Amino acid sequence: MTLNTDAVPLGERAWQGILDHVVAVGDAAETTYLEAKSTLDLTSKAGTAKVAKFLLGAANRLPHEAIRHFHGYAVLVIGAEAGTARGVRRGLEAHELEDRLRPYLGSQFPPFEFGRLNVDAEHEVLFIIAQPPQDGQPPFPCHKTYQGDDRRDNLEDGAVYVRGASNTRPARSGDLLALVQRAKGGAKPPLDLDVQIVGPVNRVDRVEEVLEILYDGEDERFRRQLTGRPASPLAFQPLAFGRQPLSPEERAERLAAWRLDRGSNIARGREYLLGVGLAGSGIRVTSHGRYVARPQIVLTFHRCEAFDFRDAEDAVLDKVLEPVVRARDPFSGAARLDALRLRPHAYPVAWENITEDVEVVLSPASLRPDTPWSTQGDDYVVVARDLEASTVAVTWTLTEEDSDVVTRGEIAVPTRAVVMASDLLFQVFPVDAGDGDGGSAK
Repeated sequence: MTLNTDAVPLGERAWQGILDHVVAVGDAAETTYLEAKSTLDLTSKAGTAKVAKFLLGAANRLPHEAIRHFHGYAVLVIGAEAGTARGVRRGLEAHELEDRLRPYLGSQFPPFEFGRLNVDAEHEVLFIIAQPPQDGQPPFPCHKTYQGDDRRDNLEDGAVYVRGASNTRPARSGDLLALVQRAKGGAKPPLDLDVQIVGPVNRVDRVEEVLEILYDGEDERFRRQLTGRPASPLAFQPLAFGRQPLSPEERAERLAAWRLDRGSNIARGREYLLGVGLAGSGIRVTSHGRYVARPQIVLTFHRCEAFDFRDAEDAVLDKVLEPVVRARDPFSGAARLDALRLRPHAYPVAWENITEDVEVVLSPASLRPDTPWSTQGDDYVVVARDLEASTVAVTWTLTEEDSDVVTRGEIAVPTRAVVMASDLLFQVFPVDAGDGDGGSAK
């Protein structure tokens, strides 16, 4: 049975729904906002102490957590358990219970609601309804010690009790700090955040055109090898270490298959060339004057695309220009280590291209006051989609643990001067123009 916790738990209809839920599921009904007792003598010290403990725990909840159910109220049901609602003896009045509870709760404790549903002429189910906690309220300590037969029911003068997942327990250090924050007004001071992009937003022209020329050259070189004629000066020569001679039929099959994959190979080559040829981009975040616990910062580079950053010292030309016949290097093995992008567990930087934007998600453990937190600039490179754009817009949002507040900002980031793809290519893969076969990548 599902309990509707979107309603305020006041009035007989709401109480009946709660009672039906307790009878249906028993102890499983107990949560931070609901507790049930099969029986309780509210004229005894033990019974009064149990109610006081529930009310203390309910009053020491955090408002932003409590509001998610019953509009912040919490309910204690007395006289019901799984399968039955026998009730308790009728006759207790609300003011009598208040008088019994006051020594434990103190004079400044918030009021509570008292409800009842009749079971028969002599019994009723009771409902103790705690008020929603409010920002600005101090912690509510217990004001009187009670020592009972079961130490779990004990109360200590001066102790602070909070609601756990299904019970009321003594507060821990984190609970006390959160209640101190509630007493200050609940809402944390506004964030004064400085977000900077460290590293360029690149602009590159004629990438596809250069790659088409490379692939035309590889196509021509492969065909000319059959006749022994020299390749075109535009043709790069990927290393051929370890290749075995192929028959004319095999060469024709390889070339046909390579041509079919040309489009996808060019797309991969573009990603690799930009990743290996361009400088990476990083982000520096500073929180001025305030500690931020477990923040998540989401940045959107509008009208941009991003690629894995790769170290130019380990650049492999075959990753830009897929040869018709790939070399088999016995020293490198089947897998290329430069293709691996290993990240440790809980790595705090993640990024992806979304439609025409780049989204970067940062998840540092914390931001310490006035202490910059930075990424290393070796995760990705950013490229503006618009060659004419002198700046790109970067918007960001920050959320933090235990807060529903979203902090937002926007910055305009200058773009780097346009670089030609051909210059990028020869910068990463220098060519010796003096080779007799028309040029060779070093």
